[in-house]
Amino acid sequence: MADVVEIHDPEQLEQYRLMWNSLLPRTPRASFFHTFDWFRLYWKHFGQQQNMRVLVVRALGAPIGIVPLCVHRRRYRVGNVRVLSYPLDDWGMWYGPIGPHQSASMFMALKHLRETPRDWDLLDLRWTPAEHTDHNATGRALRATGWRPHKSAYQQASIVRMDHDWDHYLASKSSKWRTELRRQLRVVERAGDVEFVRYRPAGVCQGDGDPRWDLFDACRELAAVSWQGQSTTGNTLSHEPYDRFLRDCHQASAKLGMLDVSLLKLDGRPVAFAYNYHYDGNVYGLRMGYDPRLSNHGLGKALLARTLQDSFARGDRQYDLGVGEYEFKRRFRTDVETSYRYTCYPRLALRSQSVRFSQWLKQRFAPQAALPDTKVRTA
Repeated sequence: MADVVEIHDPEQLEQYRLMWNSLLPRTPRASFFHTFDWFRLYWKHFGQQQNMRVLVVRALGAPIGIVPLCVHRRRYRVGNVRVLSYPLDDWGMWYGPIGPHQSASMFMALKHLRETPRDWDLLDLRWTPAEHTDHNATGRALRATGWRPHKSAYQQASIVRMDHDWDHYLASKSSKWRTELRRQLRVVERAGDVEFVRYRPAGVCQGDGDPRWDLFDACRELAAVSWQGQSTTGNTLSHEPYDRFLRDCHQASAKLGMLDVSLLKLDGRPVAFAYNYHYDGNVYGLRMGYDPRLSNHGLGKALLARTLQDSFARGDRQYDLGVGEYEFKRRFRTDVETSYRYTCYPRLALRSQSVRFSQWLKQRFAPQAALPDTKVRTA
């Protein structure tokens, strides 16, 4: 017999911390964003205008999965629409149920949603993996419970696979690329005394949870002087209120052993940074930046090359360079991966149907190039 327990407030959720933590290691594509600690901090900073709907799925009284959901208001042309979705807010690339039984958890969660009063207008499940990685757990569960989902490609990320070693990775690139990289590294070396710092604490469970605030502050200061600091709509290390949220996440990820920071110093002064999270051999690049006053030195590319070489040496599985089709990502990546979005428009929800019609008109008269449906292998 399976059932679902629904949780609406942080205090009630706290009693499920150990359960959540026990399911995390068996969660496909798990990352820091899937942890209880990240969700708790996200809700602390951004949950005031949202409704928590965390669904704990049990079979024979034992937990098999947790589906973290929230209802928030999103602005569309038709007005404010209540959207039921995951809490990721584009901080990461992937999200879904916590635990190994993805299909069963999604099926029970969606069945529960159909049988309970609806406090939302639109169901929008973003950041779902491709079918070949999760067996289309979300799509199958939606259809099995009577939904008619609309599936679309959502985001693309550049990935560096680390199936072999650094030398093999370099050999897979063109001779022109290797020559340019060596030249760039020589330029940096001639600029002064270069120091590469990679900090990855093991976590408090191994007596190594120091957050190294000096590294966080160095990354924050570099972000502030880079183009990121000039943006008025950003959510980087130097933007309010995100810097407070990321500062809390910095401490939490260090305690969990999921923090990963790379820093390049020139004559003792930080000049480039890569701020990451990691889990189970997978590195997610959250933010990168460099001192624009030294842009002609190629500091960002030099730091990324040193970081990737170090990751190969550590035995990492892959490095996610994040969303965005930037030139430097195209040069370093080995793969491109696509996440997907499942949207459902309840027939009796007027605002939902209005959004659906508005989006149909937009696609009908202003079509955009779709993202590819499959993983792309690049040279």
